[in-house]
Amino acid sequence: MNPLKKLMGETVIYGFSTILGRFINWLLVPLYTRVLSPVDNGIFTNLMGYVALLVVLLTYGTETGFFRFATKDNKDRVFSTLLTSLLFTSTLFLLLCFSFLPQIVSFLEVGNHPIYFVLLIVTIAIDVVSTLPFALLRMEGKALRFGVIKFVNIIINVGLNLFFYLLCPFLEKKGISVPFYQADGGVVYIFISYLVSSICTLVMLFPYIFRFKFVFSFSLLKDILKYSYPILIVSVAGMINLQGDKILMPKILGDGEEALAITGIYGASYKLALVMYIFTQGFRFAFEPFFFNYAKHSDSKKIYQDVLLYFTGFGLMIFLGVMYFLDVLKYFLGSEYFSGLTILPWVLMANLFQGIYYSLSLWYKLTDKTIYGAYMAIIGCVITIGGNVVFLPKIGFMASAYSVFTCFLVMTILSFILGRHFYKINYDIPKIIFYFAICLLFYIVGGYIKFDNNLVTCLARLPLFVLFVYIFIKKEMSFLLTKDFMYKLIHKK
Repeated sequence: MNPLKKLMGETVIYGFSTILGRFINWLLVPLYTRVLSPVDNGIFTNLMGYVALLVVLLTYGTETGFFRFATKDNKDRVFSTLLTSLLFTSTLFLLLCFSFLPQIVSFLEVGNHPIYFVLLIVTIAIDVVSTLPFALLRMEGKALRFGVIKFVNIIINVGLNLFFYLLCPFLEKKGISVPFYQADGGVVYIFISYLVSSICTLVMLFPYIFRFKFVFSFSLLKDILKYSYPILIVSVAGMINLQGDKILMPKILGDGEEALAITGIYGASYKLALVMYIFTQGFRFAFEPFFFNYAKHSDSKKIYQDVLLYFTGFGLMIFLGVMYFLDVLKYFLGSEYFSGLTILPWVLMANLFQGIYYSLSLWYKLTDKTIYGAYMAIIGCVITIGGNVVFLPKIGFMASAYSVFTCFLVMTILSFILGRHFYKINYDIPKIIFYFAICLLFYIVGGYIKFDNNLVTCLARLPLFVLFVYIFIKKEMSFLLTKDFMYKLIHKK
C-alpha cells in the first residue's frame, strides 16, 4: 500500500479516536462554563497545566526512546527495561509528593482543598505508566486498539462528569440523597472523574504490560536515557510553551480570584482551538513511528516532503473552518467567557505551527542530534515565558496568545534552517507559502461577511471554505477523489 495512504489511514484512526473522544470531552466545555464559575475554571485550568507538565517530566522521553531502540534492539527487553524504570520513578514521585504535601498545596494556592492535589498526583502516576504500553500499540501499528482504549477512557470520564454535575444535582432537587456527593464540591468531581478513567485505562492495558517477561538492563537504560534526555528537554520546554501561560497567569496577574477568573476565561476560550490540537496530535501519533520505520526506504525524503505539504493544507482548512463558524461555536461557552475569543486565531495558528514543527523536526531524531531539538525548545520556552512575564500585566491574556504563536513560529523556522544543513529535504516551501496566503486572504474576506443572524453569517462564508478545500485537494491530493480510496483506507492490505 502507498506509504502516504498508510500514514493517512493511521492518522485518521489515531485522530478519529482522539477526535471523537476529545470532541465528546469538548462537549463538557459548555457544562463547565455554566455550572462552574470563572474562578473554579481558573483553578481547573491552572492545575491541569501543572499536570500536563509533570506527565512529560515523569515520562522523560521514553516514548521516543522506545521507538528508536525497539527497532535496533530486542523490543521485549527495551519495553521491560523502560517500564521498570517508569514504575520506579513514578513511585518515587508519589512518595516525595506525600512527604511535602502541605508545602506543595500552599504553593499551588489550593490549601483549602488538598484533595485536589492528592487526586491529581495519583492520576499522574497512573498516566505515566500507561504511556509505554500506548507507545507499544503505536509501534506495532495497532491503531484501532489504541483508539478503542482511548475512547473508553473518554467515555468513562465524560459519564462521571455528567453524573456529578447533572444527575446528582437533579436527584438532590428531587429529594434523593446521593452518597459522597456535595453540592458545593466544585472542581473536585472533575479530578475524581480523571482518576477513575485513568485507572480503567491502565486495567485495559494490562494484557500488553504482562505479556512481557521481566528483563532489566541498566546499560540499555543508560543508552536510552542518553539518547532521550534531549527529548525530555524538548518535551518539557514544549509543554511549557503550551501550558506555561495557564501556569503563569495567576502568579503574574496577582493573587486572588480576579486573576483566577481571567485564567478561567482564557482557558475556556483556548479549548475552542481543540480541533487543531487534536489534528496535530493525531498526526504526531502516526508520524513518529512512521518516519522511524520508513527512514531506510529510497524515497523516504520525497514522502516526508509530501507529508508536510498535506499536513499544512489540512491544518489551514481547520483554521478557516473554525474561524468561519466561530459566530456559532462561541455559544458552547457561557456568555461571560466571550471576551476571551479574541485569542482564537492566534492559538489556532500556534497549534498548526506546532504540527509543522513536528513534521520538520524528524531530522534531529533520525540523525541522533536530539540536542538541537533541546536548543530549539529552550528558545521557544524563553519566548513563551518572556512574553508572558513582560506583556501579561500590560495587555492581559492576549500576551499569552501572541507568545505561544511567536514561540512555535520561531521554532518552525529554526528547525527548517537547521534541517537543511543536517538532513536536507526539499520541502515545497513556495507552495506552502501560497496556501498560507490564500487561507489568510479568505480569512480576511470572510471577516467582512457579516449578517444580523449568526447562522446566516456562517453559511454565507461556507462557499469560500469549500473553494479553499477544492483548490487544495484538486491540485495536491487528487487521489482522494478516486472511488477506491476510502475502501483501501479502511481495508488496508
